[in-house]
Order: sequence, then C-alpha cells, then structure tokens
Amino acid sequence: MTDALAQKLNHGVRGHRRIHFESRVPFGPGLFLARYRLGNGLRVYVLPDASAPVVSYQTWFRVGSRDEEPGKTGLAHMFEHLMFFGTAAHPTGDFDRLLEASGAENNASTWTDWTQYHENLPKSALPLAIALEADRMSNLDLDPEEWAREREVVRNERSQSVDDDVYGAASEQLWALAFDKHPYGWPTIGWARDIEGYTREDCLRFYRRWYAPNNATLVVVGDVSEVDVLERVRDAYGALRPAKIARRPTPPAAALRKSRRKSLVKPTPTAKLLMGYRAPGMADPDSIVLGILRELLTGGLSGRLTRAMTRESELASMVFASAAPFRDGTLFEVFADLREGVTAAVAEARVERELLRLAHEPVSAAELDKVRHQAELSFLTSMETAAGKAEQIGFYDSVMDDPSAVFARAEAYRTMGPEDVQRVARRLFDGRARVVVDIQPTVAKPPTPRKRAAQRAVAHRDDAHTVTETGARS
Repeated sequence: MTDALAQKLNHGVRGHRRIHFESRVPFGPGLFLARYRLGNGLRVYVLPDASAPVVSYQTWFRVGSRDEEPGKTGLAHMFEHLMFFGTAAHPTGDFDRLLEASGAENNASTWTDWTQYHENLPKSALPLAIALEADRMSNLDLDPEEWAREREVVRNERSQSVDDDVYGAASEQLWALAFDKHPYGWPTIGWARDIEGYTREDCLRFYRRWYAPNNATLVVVGDVSEVDVLERVRDAYGALRPAKIARRPTPPAAALRKSRRKSLVKPTPTAKLLMGYRAPGMADPDSIVLGILRELLTGGLSGRLTRAMTRESELASMVFASAAPFRDGTLFEVFADLREGVTAAVAEARVERELLRLAHEPVSAAELDKVRHQAELSFLTSMETAAGKAEQIGFYDSVMDDPSAVFARAEAYRTMGPEDVQRVARRLFDGRARVVVDIQPTVAKPPTPRKRAAQRAVAHRDDAHTVTETGARS
C-alpha cells in the first residue's frame, strides 16, 4: 500500500477528509508500518498483523502534564478521567458497556509527554471502537454534577497514591527538588491545591485546546485491512475540525549545581531513602544506557546494589532503581527501604559507593552481556502482542516523532560496550549534584498511665486466650 492507495481513496473527496500517504517502513520480521495523515492533521499508523484475530486500537494525544500551566496542574490527568463521560449519541456508561459487550477491554493513561486511550478487541469490534473514539474526541458532554463527582474521585486518588503512600510522597518531593520550575517538577496527578481550585470551565478549555485531530495519533495494529481502516477512519474523523494549538515552549531545566535535600516524617516502621541524579531524555543517545545501569544495579537478586544493600551489608530490605522515559530529561532514581536502626546517611554512602564503582571501573563483558540479554528479552516480550506493538508505536511517535526508533534502541543494546556504560555512569554519578529525600518514621508518643493499664489488660486477655487454644499450659 503506497501513495496510490491514498489517491484511490481520495477520488471525489475534498478538504479534511482527504488522506495523505507519508511513509511505509519495515516493523519487525515480515511486517510493514504505514503512516498516513488526514487533511485535518490526524496521524494514522496501520500495522496489519494477521497472527491472531485481534486488533489494538489506540489514540495518543500529544499533551501531558508538561503542557499545563502553573496553578492548573493535574488537568491532563483529570481529563483522562473525563473522557469516559457521555456524548449526545452515547450517554455516560455507554462507552464501557458497548465495548465490554463486544468482548473488548479498554483503559487509558497519562504522563508528562502524552495521554493515551486504548481498546484491545476482536477484529469484528473495530468499527465500534472507531465510532466511539471519534465521537468522544469532539462531542464530550461534561455534565456539571458528574464533573464535580469525578473531581472528588481524583482528589481521593491523589490521597491514596501520594499523600497516604510513603513512596508516592517521597517521589513527588524528589522531582520537585530536581526540576524546580520546570514542568517535570510537578506531579502528573497535580498538586492538591490545584485539583481543589480548578473549574469545569478550565477542563472545557483544556479539551478544546488539546483534544483535536491535529494533536492526535491513531495506531491500529492487528488483523486488519489497510484499506478498510483508512476508509472507516476517514468517514469517522474526516469532519472533525483542527484546533489552533499554541504550544508553550518549555525552556531547558536549570542545571543542578549543588545537591538538594528534604526530610519527611511518615507513619512507616523504618526509614526510607530516595536519591535522584539528573539524566538525559529520550532524544539523547545516552538515554539507552540508563536501562542497562538499572539492570546492573537492581536487576534481580544478582544486581550489584541489591546484593550490596540487602545481603552484604544488610542495610536495606529492598532496593530498586528506575529512570522514567521522558522527552526532555529524567531522573535516575534509587529507592531503599532501610532496615530497623539504619540511618539514611549510612545507606546513602553505601549507594554512592556502588554508583561510583560503575563510573570508575569498567563492567566485565560477561556481566554486560547478561544484562543486555535481559533488556533485549524484555523488549522482544513487549512486542509479542498487537497491544504491545501499538503501545511502542504510539509512545515513540509521541515522544520522538519516530516509531522506528524503537528498533534503533534495541540495536543499541547489542552494540553497547563496557566503555559506554562507564562513560554514562561517570556523566551521571561522578561528582554530580543529586537530590535526596529521606523518610523518617513517626515517633510514637509514650502511652499514658491509663493507656498502659489498658494495654496490660488486653495482653493478659490475649495471653489467656492463646494458652487455652493451644493447651500449652494450664
């Protein structure tokens, strides 16, 4: 299928309904990914794959928390929730009910650089998904009472995942310290005060600005006909009008010239430690090494940091590293759940020792081969299903404007050498400023005499019950 197909489909068609062929490239063994664009700016990727009679239909909007304004954080995430409201054609509840009746499952997610919606379904249900997604892209009805209830749902979600969650609260503060006034410094779910303050009209403005065909990408992967997909998409989306999208330029995050620290007190039995080093974003070739560093440090029980912290020194019961795949930069994070009596300062010194080892001593070829194979296996596993392929296409289109970059990164795993790992480790860890958040357990107040007496009574009762049940003593 080439430009000739687009010309055939465009016979007698004008304006926004016209289909423009842009590219066709290999995408894995025996598969070809075609990219088209409607006259209204809607991007369309089609990857026919008849290995199973299923289809993944995904809609990616090039908007995330980075595109919000200070004081209005969390709108991208809030709107992910609102997109499941009704339209004039399909009242609230129809979307899920119709898809579930057809055997489909659907969900959505939001992060810094994008928002995506997906349906994984039998191929016979594809026309339904196309019709429902096109309808809610332009005809959403934000009923005021439903909107108010959903804002309460989001506030509760924030309470559970951030305010009442030790790691969530620490991670939020870590990113705020690291990126300060840059949009990556505020949480995708939004600051609590902003969720409390924005209005239904704020959400409607967000919808009109960002949820438009010229800010969206459709990804269709599975047992489909390219011609059929394009005809249905043209008929469903062709009448939608593009929006005037004035994207606010995001200046580079200011350099982190000295370490920044914060201490939190939380109801947790032991102290926790969260450290972060500024790291390159997805467009930087060095970003591919971040996954290797993560695997070297905490990839399974043999990870260097896992072994050093949990088995050799017994400073922590658990440790893990991560680096979020963001466009403009990220943090290489290390989280440690410390054992009782271990201070954050002692744990931080031990973590730094392992990080500097990577910067100063080349990894062996055998160790690097092991983690490279793990990374490659993870990549191949993620591409086994139609949904996995569609997610990779949508993500790399949204973040790097190039879905084929996924294979370039996979190839980089195979060609990477110990010197690459050491160079990037030195770039991140060797004498670099970092951000640190430590969590201290809440200090319990001494019980009052009356409370001590009550505790003794309960203990006596429990002890008597235990003896009776076990028969261990008379």
